[in-house]
Amino acid sequence: MKVLIQRVKRAQVTVDGRSTGSIKEGLLILLGVHTTDTSSLIPWLVGKCVHLRIFPDDAGKMNRSVLDHGGDILVVSQFTLYGNAAKGNRPSFIESARPELAEPLYESFCEQCADLLGKPIQTGEFGAMMDVELLNWGPVTLDIEKRNS
Repeated sequence: MKVLIQRVKRAQVTVDGRSTGSIKEGLLILLGVHTTDTSSLIPWLVGKCVHLRIFPDDAGKMNRSVLDHGGDILVVSQFTLYGNAAKGNRPSFIESARPELAEPLYESFCEQCADLLGKPIQTGEFGAMMDVELLNWGPVTLDIEKRNS
């Protein structure tokens, strides 16, 4: 599994003109699922996201997590994170998990994020064509991957 985490001042996802998720300060997490991923990866990755210290403390140093900051989380599924554009000009997505594997893992990731954060999170709509708007704060953007050994 791979996440692209962006610290945001605000973010919103819309599908067909309707908002499916919206947050103020917090994390926008784009989640990609690999063909070999299993649910065993989720607790580690969720813990890393929720406890990642990328919010400013009183001295302005990145020393607080989204949990410490009291921020929100918006999770969006994004199969293109496993796109491979090394050959040719059209990316290959053969490493991206098919929906029947990816959707339950995405849903479990979202549930575990909400549990660890201690409040509901916002989401996109799995498999939909989504418009994602954000104001990246910093900018701060990190990619984290956890794979089966």
